Amino acid sequence: MQTSNMLFIPFGDTHEMASGTNHTITPSIATQNSNAVKLARAEKTMTDKIKDQEREELHKAIWSIADDLRGSVDGWDFKQYVLGIMFYRYISENLTYYINKGEHESGDTSFDYAALSDADAEAARAGLIEEKGFFILPSQLFCNVRRRAKNDENLNITLENAFRAIEQSAQGADSEGDFAGLFADVDINSPKLGATLSKRNEKLCKLLDGIGNMKLGNYQDNSIDAFGDAYEFLMTMYASGAGKSGGEFFTPQEVSDLLCRLTLVGKTQVNKVYDPACGSGSLLLKFAKILGKENVRDGFYGQEINLTTYNLCRINMFLHDIGFDKFDIQCDDTLTSPQHWDEEPFEAIVSNPPYSIKWVGDKDATLINDPRFSPAGVLAPSSKADLAFIMHSLHWLAADGTAAIVCFPGVMYRSGAEQKIRKYLIDNNYVDAIIQLPDNLFFGTSIATCIMVLKKNKKDNNVLFIDASQECEKVTNNNKLRDHHIERVMQLYTDRQEVEHAVALVSNTTIGEEQNYTLSVSTYVEKEDTTEKVDIVELNARLAEIVKKENELRAEIDEIIKEIEGLV
Repeated sequence: MQTSNMLFIPFGDTHEMASGTNHTITPSIATQNSNAVKLARAEKTMTDKIKDQEREELHKAIWSIADDLRGSVDGWDFKQYVLGIMFYRYISENLTYYINKGEHESGDTSFDYAALSDADAEAARAGLIEEKGFFILPSQLFCNVRRRAKNDENLNITLENAFRAIEQSAQGADSEGDFAGLFADVDINSPKLGATLSKRNEKLCKLLDGIGNMKLGNYQDNSIDAFGDAYEFLMTMYASGAGKSGGEFFTPQEVSDLLCRLTLVGKTQVNKVYDPACGSGSLLLKFAKILGKENVRDGFYGQEINLTTYNLCRINMFLHDIGFDKFDIQCDDTLTSPQHWDEEPFEAIVSNPPYSIKWVGDKDATLINDPRFSPAGVLAPSSKADLAFIMHSLHWLAADGTAAIVCFPGVMYRSGAEQKIRKYLIDNNYVDAIIQLPDNLFFGTSIATCIMVLKKNKKDNNVLFIDASQECEKVTNNNKLRDHHIERVMQLYTDRQEVEHAVALVSNTTIGEEQNYTLSVSTYVEKEDTTEKVDIVELNARLAEIVKKENELRAEIDEIIKEIEGLV
């Protein structure tokens, strides 16, 4: 009687390493420490080289797929297909590894979920959905669909059925909202893939093979970050045209890094991270990289109005190994239909909202009574929603939290309703810092943006103004923040001391009474005069010498004229 077909899912790991006693004579502590440092450096160097090689191979693989699809699928659509199939591979391998690991630890070291029959696998469906949030039949796993692809005349139907089955497996479960519509933008039957069914299936085969050949990490080595690296590479490839093509407002990774670090000063953990205009989720996931996802205790929260980008954000969460129970991304208008009333307040808020986007504003009379906006006594202009996002974020910020939000520069000095909102922010001591960023940092705009840092528990009544407009490096057509630029800004922020031409610490009273609540960095931080200094004394001496020579020359000319007149 065979028993290997039965599937058992263990709950947790129980293995511990036994330690023994070492009775050997050891080198001196100093020698040990020196050797340990050298070994650590060598290991890091080797690890970095391996990572660079793997990343380079990964990027080459993506470009190879792009070459195969060139002429039929444009950049944005290509990204959707690659990400969709990558996600399909990821969750297939994630589930397979999870099941196999449990079976192997239970003693059945030869077990392979991919080789199991669908009928036998069904017995574990309910338990797996509860634990992982989804279920995939063995026959619908990426590896099995790919293996049969070249001989599958109905490959499009096979893939479509697999995608629908994955989404439907979460229906009625806690994970339903995280999986619904995840494959909506992967149109298997699109004519963009080919004019005929056979042509489309040929492209799908190439997609499956290309993504199947990508070195996306080995679960045995816990090195699955390559999925996230591939995502970020794809986003960067098409970021320049993304805003107009697919609703994606791309935040460069280095800017995401700075925003996150600003909210994490003095902290090694946060309870919840929130982005009110989360796009593809890059800002949220930066916390997982900086802190470690285990140190974001209660998860990642975000809202996105664009359906395509909302799907990308959820996929991005999974590709970075964020479990379904650790994130809550919603699709709706944050300003008029916020979806996280039950989860606020948030200890860390980061965002790069769309610049000066239109919103309903005072056209909806009920909004002035909304607890997010009413304290200022005025709504942000309907033509410019920037400060509406600021007020929303402030209201949902925890008492001990920090918000760092990228702002369009106009909100710092424009009059009218925006001035009144700035007055509210300053008079109530919510603005901790304004940081002027370099121009040409963001795709789609060359304007020098800035960061507003908000706190509810400030230790003084001043605003820190930092001019970081020169903290960048020119790379092709864009400026980039390097690590040392970010460190410089963070040092200036944490020191909170005035630095000539770089930092000004200005009282709220001065901002209000003397500057009419202007928050532009240039108002308070004088730019360094880099023009060549002129020595006035030396200049006057040179001018006197020129005048003297000019007079001498004129006298000589007069003498020559007299001589000529005498001859005539």
